Amino acid sequence: MPVNYRKDCLIKIMKPRAESSEQNWQPIFSAIKPLLASSGSVLEIGSGTGQHAVYFSELLPHLTWQCSDRLENHEAIKMWIADSRLENVLQPLELDTLQSTWPDIVYDVVFSANTVHIMDWEAVEAFFAGAGKCLTSGGMLLLYGPFNYNGQFTSDSNARFEQWLKERDPQSGIRDFEALDRLASQAGLELAKDYEMPANNRLLYWKKL
Repeated sequence: MPVNYRKDCLIKIMKPRAESSEQNWQPIFSAIKPLLASSGSVLEIGSGTGQHAVYFSELLPHLTWQCSDRLENHEAIKMWIADSRLENVLQPLELDTLQSTWPDIVYDVVFSANTVHIMDWEAVEAFFAGAGKCLTSGGMLLLYGPFNYNGQFTSDSNARFEQWLKERDPQSGIRDFEALDRLASQAGLELAKDYEMPANNRLLYWKKL
């Protein structure tokens, strides 16, 4: 005789998903795969849902991927890690760029996607200062997202996105590449490459001197 299960026992808690991560992980992976071929450790700043960490770590098993984010995002990240059963993705660190102390560990790579346009400028400054201190000599800072050049939007869609960001938080906004590059230089980083990416995004690669 079949067992009757209560309907609510069959409901599975779904992991949060970020549509942008679903759309951009493959082009990002294509760009970073050769860069990470000889790296051993990655610190991801602003892991969000944890999707990038899981997607990339599954395809790059030689890496140890350290997630980090504000505490309110940890539950989603932990769900993605648990479902992946990957041993090379580490549980998230609590990290806000403005906090006084960062992880007392150095990494081969610091990676971050779609973060600096949602931070206020003070947090962006702290992001670069902290990333520079967390990198080994010769290490890489990889930053993905939309950026302006010479104070100009690269597309009408980015201009509309900026308007949406400002309505949500006046302190946020698409950052100028030149301003970010100055912060990188102050943190001991030198631009190695600027990759054009789909949907009017870029991948910026700085190297620790």
